[in-house]
Amino acid sequence: MPANLSPEYKAAEASFRGTREPRERLQWLREMLRTIPKHKGTEHLQADIKARIKDLSEQLESGRKGGSHGAPALVIRPEGAAQIALIGPPNSGKSTLHARLTGSDAAAAPYPFTTQTPQPGMMPFEDIHFQLVDLPPIAPEHPVPWIGSALQTADAALLVVDPGEPACVEQMQAMRSILADRHVTLTEQWPAAAGQGPASEDVFSVRLPALLLASKADLLADPATELQTLRDLTGLAFPSFAVSARSGFGLGELGPWLFDRLGVVRVYTKVPGHPAERQRPFTLRRGQTVGDVARLVHGDLVRALRYARIWGPSGFDGQTVGQEHRVADGDVVELHT
Repeated sequence: MPANLSPEYKAAEASFRGTREPRERLQWLREMLRTIPKHKGTEHLQADIKARIKDLSEQLESGRKGGSHGAPALVIRPEGAAQIALIGPPNSGKSTLHARLTGSDAAAAPYPFTTQTPQPGMMPFEDIHFQLVDLPPIAPEHPVPWIGSALQTADAALLVVDPGEPACVEQMQAMRSILADRHVTLTEQWPAAAGQGPASEDVFSVRLPALLLASKADLLADPATELQTLRDLTGLAFPSFAVSARSGFGLGELGPWLFDRLGVVRVYTKVPGHPAERQRPFTLRRGQTVGDVARLVHGDLVRALRYARIWGPSGFDGQTVGQEHRVADGDVVELHT
């Protein structure tokens, strides 16, 4: 039986797809359940929505209690220019890499399954930060039932593997199979602008652009050759780097690469009659607009915005523009209500 979804439901689903903030996602899930037509053709979707509401509510409640009772947060609120998940098989070196890139003191050890819950940290790049979330290892012997939910808020994934591990290829195959069972697909296609890439018909599926990192490069005789051999054996087409958390080899390339491939745009704001605030830029994606800047400043500001003035690459200095004007990296925006 056709679902015949209502315009109200489709609007709620679009809002759900468009946010990564966990509490907002829960809000729109509830709106989807409220507005979905109730008939036999939507019974499966209704059940799926109810299950998602239950799981996300429990995960958010776990995080709320963590502040006073020590319960770990299983869903990490996105911060910074992008949220990037570190995933990999046991003992791949991802926790050590996370600590090196973020300066965190998260546990890392030479035995498997040290990471049990999501561990967020901030990786600096110029005047912004990327949020790196170290997730538990993905392996058949260590099931993580909430891994799909944890990846719902991510913008991309760093797939960390150890080419020196004899079972590396089998580990990667098992990991991709586990992710597929949880409706998570890793892709080599990185969207360099807002809204790029086709939307999946499955509203709850996760499609993450992935960067393959061959870790422990300081232990490899020829990192480039080992990396190419790994790509050949697995048939993976992900963009890739060889890196070492111990020596720092290759780590300097990550920030600029992520900035470019994610299409990050920094926008600085100013108050009329005052200099621009250059310390903490707002971060957007290529293709986003002055209206999007206003929403980041305050959710209600966009409704009152009459016009803006722009200084920077997207226009001439002091140019008056409307909400639909696309901003560029380095723009200074002065909002007028």
